[in-house]
Amino acid sequence: MYIATTSIDVRYAETDQMGVVYHANYLVWFELGRTALINDLGFRYADMEKEGILSPVMDIKASYKHPVRYGDEVRVKTWVDSYDGLRVNYGYEVINGDGDICVTGESMHTCVKRDTFRPVSIRRKFPEWHQAYENAKKQPASSGAE
Repeated sequence: MYIATTSIDVRYAETDQMGVVYHANYLVWFELGRTALINDLGFRYADMEKEGILSPVMDIKASYKHPVRYGDEVRVKTWVDSYDGLRVNYGYEVINGDGDICVTGESMHTCVKRDTFRPVSIRRKFPEWHQAYENAKKQPASSGAE
């Protein structure tokens, strides 16, 4: 599978009183990783939104393994974990400079019409995007720019 890698320098504002990255910031990092993956595949969320289509989060999970602190540099690895033509499940790992997996996660998304929030088939509405997701799942394990 294709894996996009996004580097993040942890900013002071992202930490809590204990000096550890505040848990909600990992969700923002997941979004940065997801956007990088989509860009790497040759697409942009903004172009989809121009066509009146949104991709809301339907479910999200994060599992915290190791603290990340101010001044650390981490990599967010993102991939298409599963995809059925309607729903996309993205997988994530946040890895520190020592190679420790600090956070794992996943998020499920579906495309909907902006005005009605009715689901839209990616397979039908965006066939090129559909094919890119299918290809990303099938590629041998690889990594994007690090």
